[in-house]
Amino acid sequence: MRFRAAWVIVPLLLAAACGGAPSDDDATAKSAPTPTATPTVPTAASTVAPAVRYPGSAWARSERGDWSELDAILARDGSTCVAVIKDGVLVHDGYWNGGGAEVPQRVYSITKSLSSLLVGMYVDGGEVDLDGSASEQVDEWRGGPAEEVTVRSLLAMTSGRHGDESADRHMIRVAPDKTAYSVGVAQDRGPDEGWSCDNVAAQTLESVLDDVDETDDVVDIAQRRLFGPIGMRHTTWARDAAGNALTFSGVESTCHDLARVGHLMLNEGTWKGEQLLSADYVEQATSPSSAHNAAYGLMWWTNGRGRIVEVLRQAGFADDKAPYDGPRTSCTGRCVLGLRLRQPVRRGGAERGSRRGAARFSAGDPRPGDVRLVHRRCVVVGGSRSCKPVTV
Repeated sequence: MRFRAAWVIVPLLLAAACGGAPSDDDATAKSAPTPTATPTVPTAASTVAPAVRYPGSAWARSERGDWSELDAILARDGSTCVAVIKDGVLVHDGYWNGGGAEVPQRVYSITKSLSSLLVGMYVDGGEVDLDGSASEQVDEWRGGPAEEVTVRSLLAMTSGRHGDESADRHMIRVAPDKTAYSVGVAQDRGPDEGWSCDNVAAQTLESVLDDVDETDDVVDIAQRRLFGPIGMRHTTWARDAAGNALTFSGVESTCHDLARVGHLMLNEGTWKGEQLLSADYVEQATSPSSAHNAAYGLMWWTNGRGRIVEVLRQAGFADDKAPYDGPRTSCTGRCVLGLRLRQPVRRGGAERGSRRGAARFSAGDPRPGDVRLVHRRCVVVGGSRSCKPVTV
């Protein structure tokens, strides 16, 4: 395996990226994200990469390193927990603000990233054509303007579906059948004409996934194909009043469970010798998916170079900021998985991370300067208010 000297750092924050379903208590605007200090990280003399190790019912534990500065940053910024995994071993965890090792928390837009993995499994199996019309699964779109929408454009947030704050709020707070509402909104523009973090479009993936599995049940699919196989015992997926899984923001989970997702991605979709998700889809999901936003893959935030669009107001901050040329300098919303990756390579006009060698360090452990990960690709489920100190 290539991903041997691998770190996964999983902090779970209360703020949500790209909406989710925040309560009225979440509406207070936050100050804009600011750079924070880099925590001290242990170093090691050995450069020999150990064999890939996977957790059983629980992570093997070997506490090491001084994570006090990181813990202070996360506790201050509203995190409920953090878990640091090194080579398949839990080397640190911490809990604040009501968090606990087996206390699930709402993970908001992390749900989108998990929805993407489920779609990828059916892409791998040939049941879904990533670049084919989503109307193959969404019957209501056949013969209309939405027939041009591809599954890839839904995952890349470039579908052109109608999505504004009013539609978002109605879908989240009012519509009892959130899938029917999302499928039925207007097609504002053609696909791939722009980028918009769109909860309504993300919920249409429930219709895509329902159509390709004989159970017609995304919750069952997730349990059978993802949660069960990698041992996510404290993770659940909520439904709307009509019984539809909430593919835009319905999962509750723990840092220990989400670290399993990070470990799966670091190992190119392989879990204990079984290929749950193809390495090709892992690369596509965690690489910039359009020139409209180099910070976004297929419902996974990245740290690519190019035009960067960050989500701030939907994550609870007072104001958005204008798109800029980057790499991205912060990960807005919720930083859940930080994966240290090799220098990116340029491909197809957008800078994409190298899958080979990803998550491998030149030395056994990262140096303190590695933690900021500003000029390397950052694989993130969701985003974060100040992602610099928690992506390695």
